[in-house]
Amino acid sequence: MAEILAENLSGKSVVGSDGAELGMLYNVTMDIKSGTLNHLLVDPAENVTADFEVDEHGHYLVPVGAVQAVKDHIVVAR
Repeated sequence: MAEILAENLSGKSVVGSDGAELGMLYNVTMDIKSGTLNHLLVDPAENVTADFEVDEHGHYLVPVGAVQAVKDHIVVAR
């Protein structure tokens, strides 16, 4: 995947590979020692259910490895 600045990800909508809107990107987690990105934290859209883990604040934890494309939206495998 090409390099993308984090500031360009802020506020992007996150959609599943099936076209379903999952929500908006809230933040990204990383391993502080290795610098490896771990998860996208997605603020879920209303009335949306997805098979991702949910953190204590209700954000979906979408593994970075599930990201398929980043353009106008972030597309993730479901």
